[in-house]
Amino acid sequence: MKIIVIGDIVVPCELLAEAARSLDANAQIVAVEWVCSSRQEFQRRAQHLERSGPDAEQVPHAVFEAIADADVLLTHFCPVPADLIAAGTRLRLIGTCRGGMEHIDVAAATSQDIPVIHCIRNAEATSDFAIGLMLCETRNIARGHAALKAGEWRKDYVNSGYTTSLSEMTLGLVGLGHIGSLVARKAVGLGMRRVIACDPYLDQARLDAQGLDVKLLSERELFAGADIVSLHLRLTPETDGCIGAQQIGLMKSTAYLVNTSRAGVLDKAALIAALVEHRIGGCALDVFWDEPLAPDDPILALDNVTVTPHNAGNVVDALPKSPILLAKKIQQYWQTGTSDMVVNLEQIGSKRTD
Repeated sequence: MKIIVIGDIVVPCELLAEAARSLDANAQIVAVEWVCSSRQEFQRRAQHLERSGPDAEQVPHAVFEAIADADVLLTHFCPVPADLIAAGTRLRLIGTCRGGMEHIDVAAATSQDIPVIHCIRNAEATSDFAIGLMLCETRNIARGHAALKAGEWRKDYVNSGYTTSLSEMTLGLVGLGHIGSLVARKAVGLGMRRVIACDPYLDQARLDAQGLDVKLLSERELFAGADIVSLHLRLTPETDGCIGAQQIGLMKSTAYLVNTSRAGVLDKAALIAALVEHRIGGCALDVFWDEPLAPDDPILALDNVTVTPHNAGNVVDALPKSPILLAKKIQQYWQTGTSDMVVNLEQIGSKRTD
């Protein structure tokens, strides 16, 4: 077996090569680096891929040279465009050790019957953070901290007239994938009054079978009924800007919006208008339309917003463990022929590695 691994400044080749060896100790491993001179350059190029897709950034020439007889391609953030997939005539699997798929042409892989598998490396951390943002925004934790550091003993806030405990609130989850499901379980454990969700890929019977105490509702019902709406969506052409004025307009004037997924799923102008006019209670954001956030961004001028600098998944062990986590998901797929981490499982045929 020949395995190509493409590392970068964030997830180095050595970690991906170790994961590759766990798949096949006798494999021929070809390691190529997607070179970025700094983490700042990496972030810029990664954001370019997230916005514009796998053709937005160049693939190292060495990958094209090695791909013709490769069986497996493992990458972190290096793009995998259609022409690279077409050149890999023997490819049997493409894997990436991150949750997002913006850097991979999944449709091109599907057309060649190649499974594309990923891993949610920071699901626990992100779900923890989402709960934390709910507490910070609804109970003014960050605002109180900032005021006290500035010498002000602040007791009055925008939401002072409707501040309450989580046990009195209904949580609405838009997207009930791996992270959304973890948030649901944690919210139930915290004793929230009710947890509701909308997800077109799930049905109530499946949730009940998993023992998940969540009620599936329509999008309209969720936005109208939730006290906190938490977004857990992938950014795709279908979800780009899908939460806009119509959805926000359904929310209660005392309800909060939390986003730890991708900024692009949310219409920025519609959100700001609702916040300025106090048509919703507030929001908490860990992701932004341009990162880093500009000092003059209108979001920063609002007193009914909690903001953090894309920190939700930042825990010390997520990145180093991600290649091995990916390898485990691949092994499970090879052994069983099924996996919830194969993003095109329903579209591809029966072709898989023995």
